[in-house]
Amino acid sequence: MNELVALVEDDEDIRLLVGETLRKERFRVKAFQDARGFWAFLGREIPDLVLLDVMLPDADGFDLCRQLRSDQKYSSLAVIMLTARAEEIDRVLGLEMGADDYVPKPFSPKELAARVRAVLRRSSKSAAATDRVDAGGGLVVDSDTFEATLNGIRMELTRSEFRILHLLASRIGWVFAREKILDALWGEDKNVTDRSVDVHIKNLRDKLGAAGARIVTIRGIGYKMVR
Repeated sequence: MNELVALVEDDEDIRLLVGETLRKERFRVKAFQDARGFWAFLGREIPDLVLLDVMLPDADGFDLCRQLRSDQKYSSLAVIMLTARAEEIDRVLGLEMGADDYVPKPFSPKELAARVRAVLRRSSKSAAATDRVDAGGGLVVDSDTFEATLNGIRMELTRSEFRILHLLASRIGWVFAREKILDALWGEDKNVTDRSVDVHIKNLRDKLGAAGARIVTIRGIGYKMVR
C-alpha cells in the first residue's frame, strides 16, 4: 500500500497525529497547514486522496472541495472532509460539494485510517470495472474510462455520483431502494445515511439538465432510471 494522502489541516497536533498514524498504516503523507501550500503541491503532484479540514486559515474547506470538483484535472480525486461541526446540515453540505466521506472531530486516528482505506478501496473497485452502459438518449456511462457523456459531452461527476449513475443506468426501469444503493456503493464500509443518497441524486439531476427527469423518485422506496 503506497497511496499518497494529502492532509490539509491547520491544527499542528492533529496534523502530526494523523500523519504518524497513516504512515504506520503504510500510506505516504504530505501535510499542509493551509490551502495555499496544498494548491502549490497540486501543481507538482496529484495525491490519491485528500483529507480536508473545513476551517482553514486562508480558505473554507467546502469551497476548496467545490473548486477541486469543478476542475477536470482533480474532479475524480477522492476527498474526505474533517470538521469540528457535526450537525447534519454540515454533513449534507460536504456531500453536496462532492466529498466522498465526512468525519466529525474528535475522531480516532485508527478509525480515520480505516475510512481512508475504505474510500480508496471503493475507488479501486470502480476503476477496475470494465462495462460500458449505453442508457439511451445520448447518455453513455463507461466504467473502463470512469467517464459519463451526455450527447457526446463529458459530464463532471464525483466518484459517488458516477457510481450511482452507473448503477441506475445499468438497470433501466429497475427500482433501487435507498438502502440497496448504499449497499451497492459502500457495502459494509458505509457510514452514511439515506439522506446522502438524496443529495447525490439531486446533484446528478442538476448535472443531467433536462435528462435529469429520467431519474424518477419512487416515494418511500428509492429511485429508478427510465428511458
